[in-house]
Amino acid sequence: MRVQGQAGQRRKTTRIDHIRGDWPLSFRAGRLSMQQMDTSYFTNREDVMSTQNSLLRGWTVALAGTGINLALGILYAYSMLKGDIAKLFDGAGDPYAVACLSFALSMIIGGKMQDKVGPRLTAILGGLLVGAGFIVCSQSTSYWGWIVGFGMLAGLGFGFGYSAATPPALKWFPPAKTGLIAGIVVSGFGIAPVYLAPACKYLLGAYGLQQTMLILGIAFITIVCGMAMLVANPPAGYVAEMVDTKSTGKTAPAKKVGNEMTPSQILRTGSFYTLWVTFFIGAGAGLMVIGSIAGMAKQSMGEYAFIAVAVMSIGNAGGRIVAGVLSDKLGRANTLMVMLVFQATLMFAAIPVVGGNASSGTLITLLATFIGFNYGSNLSLFPSFAKDLWGTKNYGLNYGALFSAWGVGAFVLVKASAALTAKFGGFTISFAVAGVMLLVGAMLASSLRPKKVAVPATASDLVEDEELILQKVSTE
Repeated sequence: MRVQGQAGQRRKTTRIDHIRGDWPLSFRAGRLSMQQMDTSYFTNREDVMSTQNSLLRGWTVALAGTGINLALGILYAYSMLKGDIAKLFDGAGDPYAVACLSFALSMIIGGKMQDKVGPRLTAILGGLLVGAGFIVCSQSTSYWGWIVGFGMLAGLGFGFGYSAATPPALKWFPPAKTGLIAGIVVSGFGIAPVYLAPACKYLLGAYGLQQTMLILGIAFITIVCGMAMLVANPPAGYVAEMVDTKSTGKTAPAKKVGNEMTPSQILRTGSFYTLWVTFFIGAGAGLMVIGSIAGMAKQSMGEYAFIAVAVMSIGNAGGRIVAGVLSDKLGRANTLMVMLVFQATLMFAAIPVVGGNASSGTLITLLATFIGFNYGSNLSLFPSFAKDLWGTKNYGLNYGALFSAWGVGAFVLVKASAALTAKFGGFTISFAVAGVMLLVGAMLASSLRPKKVAVPATASDLVEDEELILQKVSTE
C-alpha cells in the first residue's frame, strides 16, 4: 500500500511537471504565484458564510419562539374572560392568580427539561397542557374545575412553552444581541392580546364562554406544537460570532459571557436574591394593572374596553424590545433603574385618574399602555441578566429559578391589590403601595451595576510619567 502511494505521488508529480513545461512562461509564473498565495481570504469567506448560516438558523428559532409566545399570551387577555367567568362563580380572579403561580413553578421544571432533552419536546408538552386545560374549562362551570383547568394545567403549560422559547434563541446569538433577541421572543407573549382581545370578544358573543374555551384550546395545541418543530438548541461546542463583513470581511469573536454556573452556585450569590426581589416588585406591580385594566376601562368605555387591553399589549410588547435594545447599549442595570423609576412615577400619576368617579377612558388606556411598557421591560432584562451573569449551559434552570419571582409577585401582589381595593373601595392605595415598592426596586437595581476596577499602574507607566515630568521641567 505504501509503494502504491509513493508511485501515485511520483506519477502525479511527473504529470504536473510535464504540464508546467508545456505552459507559456507567464502562465507558469501565474500558476506558481497562485499556489504560493495566502489562502486566508477564502478561509475567512467560508467562516463568514458559516456564521451567516448559523445566524439564519438562529433567527428561525427566535421567530418560532415568538410564535409560541403569541399563542401563550392568552394569559394577558384573561381580563376579557373574567366578566363571563364571574357569572359562573365567585372568585373569578383566582384561576388567573393560580395560573401565574403554576407558570413560575413549571418554568423551573421546564427549564431543567429544556437543558436535558431540548426545547422541542418541552414546547410540545407545554402546548398539550395549555390545550388540555382550556378543554377542561370548556366542560366545567365550577370554581375548582377552572382552578384545575386554567390555574394548574394551563398554568403549567404556559411555563413549559415559555421556558422552551427564549433560552434556545439566546444560545444562537452573541452576547451583544442578547437584549434584542430576548425582547423579540418575549414580545410575542406581550402583544398577543392585540389579536386575542378582539378574538375573545367575538367568540364570547357568538359561541359563549364554554365553546370559546374549547376553540382556543384546540387552536393552541395546533399552533404551539407546530412552532415547536422549528425550535432547537445549537450543536455542542457552538460559539456565536458577530459578522463584520463591511470592514474586514471577517467574523469577530463574541464577547465572553459570565461564568457557567449551576443552580446551586447561583443560589449562593447575592446577585440572585437582588434580582429576585427586584423582579418580584417590577413584575407584580405591572400585573396588578394588567389583570384589572379591562374592569377599570369598562366603567368609562363600556363594551369597547377590549381596545384598552389591546393598546396596552402593544406597550407591553414594545417595552420588551426597546428595553432589550437599550440594555445592549446602556447596560442592563442602568436600563432597569430607569424603567422602574418611570413605572413608579406612572403609578403615582395614575392615582387621581383611577380614583375619580368619571375617569377618562383615554387617560386610563394611556396610563395602562405606559405601565405595560415598563412591565414588559422586565421580561427582556431579567433573562438577559441571567445569561450575562450565569452563562448558557444551565440557562433554562437558572432562569427558571429567577422567574419564580414573577409567579410569586403575581400571586401575592395581585391578591393584595384585590384585598386593598375591596377594603378601601378603589385602586388608590394599591397604586400608592406599588409606586413605593418600585422605588425600592430601583435602589436595588443600582447595586447591580458593574463595579469599576482600578487597574494598578505598571512600571513602564511610571517610567513614562517620570520622563514626561523631566521633559516639562527641562523646557521650563
